[in-house]
Amino acid sequence: MENKIRFGPSGNSKIFYDAGYKHSVDAPKFCKEIGLSAYEYSFGRGFTMSYDTAKILGENAKNNDILISIHAPYYINFANESDDMVSKSFGYVEKSMQYLNIMGGRDLVIHLASCGKLNRTAAINLTSKRLDECLKILYDLKLNENKFLCPETMGKYMQIGTYQEIIDFCTKDKILVPTFDFGHINCIMQGGLKSSNDYKRIFDYSFEKLGEYKTKNCHIHFSKIEYSSKGEVKHLNLDDCVYGPEFEPLIKVINEYKLTPTIISESKEKMMEDALKLKEIYDNCK
Repeated sequence: MENKIRFGPSGNSKIFYDAGYKHSVDAPKFCKEIGLSAYEYSFGRGFTMSYDTAKILGENAKNNDILISIHAPYYINFANESDDMVSKSFGYVEKSMQYLNIMGGRDLVIHLASCGKLNRTAAINLTSKRLDECLKILYDLKLNENKFLCPETMGKYMQIGTYQEIIDFCTKDKILVPTFDFGHINCIMQGGLKSSNDYKRIFDYSFEKLGEYKTKNCHIHFSKIEYSSKGEVKHLNLDDCVYGPEFEPLIKVINEYKLTPTIISESKEKMMEDALKLKEIYDNCK
């Protein structure tokens, strides 16, 4: 698939079922019908889809020119000090990559780690070591070919995943490409992600550390998110007027820097509607 800006939802909202569809295998068809070009399937709560069903979803995505991405289980924690628990994390990544291959997708989004009882420096160092081990597994199994492993910026202070941390991790290997969740970043900044310059600082750091290809073809999650002094509280939809971030300043940077990201809406309950809103806002700002 050629590199171009794509918009899509993470999962299905009420309009999908109201249109008469009943199963996620039909999501690519519906996404194309309403003008979207990407779709993210989440295994956040575990693997509940059969390989046969995943194959059908992938075929439908190919037939409708929908770029598939997958969100790996939330249980992954590379900073867990238990070798047994980290082995399970490796297994989650491996199985997610297998599903991604079956679906013909490109990007696998993962949450890297939480600090737990470790201080942040120790947690980052352990995460780095575990990430190297995970990459070796993927390469040994040849699950790295034409795929991106996309560590995500996180929204709580105890999680590993500031934009600087994620970008630094992504220097380790060619298949590591960042997922910039700007709702999460805004939570960590306590609402400080406001202007195009705020977005530019993030992309400038990425260009400096990762170069043009990875930065231009990054994965993006976008939603408004409520936050507290501890960070992320809950996802909202684009109608919210209290919490950010706003999308228009990001569009200016996307256009100025000639970025071609995949942009996934994670809005609460209205992910498909809001993915379409993001696309419409983008189209109107060209």
